[in-house]
Amino acid sequence: MNGFLLPLALAAAMALPAVAQAADSNAGPRIFVTGEGEATVAPDIAILTLSVMREAKTARAALDANNDAMAAVITAMKAVGIEDRDLQTAGIQISPRYNYNNKPDGSQNAELVAYQVTNTLSVRIRDIDKTGELLDKAVTLGVNEGGGIVFTNADPAAVVTEARKKAVADAMAKARTLAEAAGTSVGKVIEISEQSAPPRPIRMAAKSFDAMPEAASAPVQAGENAYRVQVNVTFELK
Repeated sequence: MNGFLLPLALAAAMALPAVAQAADSNAGPRIFVTGEGEATVAPDIAILTLSVMREAKTARAALDANNDAMAAVITAMKAVGIEDRDLQTAGIQISPRYNYNNKPDGSQNAELVAYQVTNTLSVRIRDIDKTGELLDKAVTLGVNEGGGIVFTNADPAAVVTEARKKAVADAMAKARTLAEAAGTSVGKVIEISEQSAPPRPIRMAAKSFDAMPEAASAPVQAGENAYRVQVNVTFELK
């Protein structure tokens, strides 16, 4: 019995690719297009990255000085309403600093001169109108390295949905134009896929901190975030 069924099973397995190929060949003409959509919205959150760097003869002394400066920054953030959930340490780095002196034989002599400690804090600001004020306070209290601002949205779902609809409408319009030019018409959607791109972050360079006037808050413009969606759609042609 098994000897009789085995050849049938093998024959059926070999026939499947041929059946699938025949189905593809009978699928009919299709058209593939790419649609793009964009929707903008004002940001409602600013993410501020602040770094404190302190240098001393020993790692312990550098860390202690850094701890004091960063503690003052965190206290100031909380005093203006920043919650604990919106304060996050992004990294702490301890590294030696060397001076390299050239020797008569052409080699170099490394001399340990200090230790540097850098503590980086990420601050989520839900009232973006306070961004300039908070940046100014942080610099006044000891932030002296690194830094960047990213404007984002707490819930971009609605604006992304709008971008998706625009992308699909763009794809359908392109497909109709191409089909009409070819003397045919667009049928049902066979396949659709999506690619989305988040808005690009807006960065502030660390060197801007040193140029900041002591008595004024840093001017910060939030602008708009643009959410972009790209869809790839395959249509049947009638």
